[in-house]
Amino acid sequence: PEKCRTIKTIIMKNLKIEIKWAIIFSLMSLLWMLLEKVSGLHGRYIDYHLYLTNLFAIPAIIVMVMALKDKKKNFYDGRMTYLQGLVSGIIISAMIALISPLTQWITSYVITPEYFPNVIKRSVEIGYYKSIVEAEAHFNYPNYARQGAIGALIMGAVTTAIAMIFIFTRNRKNILS
Repeated sequence: PEKCRTIKTIIMKNLKIEIKWAIIFSLMSLLWMLLEKVSGLHGRYIDYHLYLTNLFAIPAIIVMVMALKDKKKNFYDGRMTYLQGLVSGIIISAMIALISPLTQWITSYVITPEYFPNVIKRSVEIGYYKSIVEAEAHFNYPNYARQGAIGALIMGAVTTAIAMIFIFTRNRKNILS
């Protein structure tokens, strides 16, 4: 029991920054969904949703870069290798992926329960789907929860891999040699 407590303490200490940023990212995601709803992208201006929702990539990248810089500064004392940053970013992404079904549930059932009925109706009206049944098979909570988790993991890993090119600490000896 004592050894387990020590291991748990070590893990929590080492992952404190990742946990913090996964929560920040998830809250930012909910705020983005609220902004989309308030701006009419889930109702009146739903035709623009497909395009404008992709702007979420901007705050998502900013938050991930901030998380990696936080890890570098406050855990690795300003000297972080590419691999250390990559591992940290993948851990953050995995945590976001684990939280994403909850954030999607809050979005789908609390923030904007009208989104699925609206997008189903509109996608059939414009001929994107041939029938309501076909549209319902795509636009539903389980499908979005699954896509959100997979997307969080993949996009988080890709974002981290690219961001770490600029964030990692270069070894001066290798640069000068």
